[in-house]
Amino acid sequence: MQSITNTATRYGWATILLHWLIGIIFIGQFALGFIMVRLTSQRTAFELIQLHKSLGFLLLGLIILRIAWRLGNATPPLPPSVGTLERHTAPLAHLALYAFQVALPLSGWALVSVSTLEIPTMPFNLFVMPDLPLTESDAAESFWAAAHWYLAYLGIALVALHVAAALRHHFLLRDSVLTRMITPSSGGE
Repeated sequence: MQSITNTATRYGWATILLHWLIGIIFIGQFALGFIMVRLTSQRTAFELIQLHKSLGFLLLGLIILRIAWRLGNATPPLPPSVGTLERHTAPLAHLALYAFQVALPLSGWALVSVSTLEIPTMPFNLFVMPDLPLTESDAAESFWAAAHWYLAYLGIALVALHVAAALRHHFLLRDSVLTRMITPSSGGE
């Protein structure tokens, strides 16, 4: 039987589902953000922006849950085939991924909070999300728009590096790093 929690050698269902769900939403968010700012139809752009904000709040909630789960669960060690340099840089790369995954939606929330347009944010049309206690101004909006844009591209670079490392482990090193994030642990491990 597959385990919801991690074991000493593999990740459990909860970690795997959160990992892939966050990854899919993030990549979708990047594509959505890229498309929505290039549309000529203001109505469609507005609807996509609202969807982008809704998914951003969902992503923020999921990453906070993922970090809490990570802190409360064992993490399988890297296989013996992994060298010393990578053993030291892998945790830093994961920390950078977590940090940007929190910073990116927070920068989006700050952006809508300082906007002089004062358009309410309603995640999935369920409730009005309160703005962060920041001062509205065109200068602040420009700052947070730039911060959100740069964080998005930094995030894509980090995700690309993460994917490249996983593929390297799977195809070149032929170790279990990628497969243990696909196949959950069993209770007997």
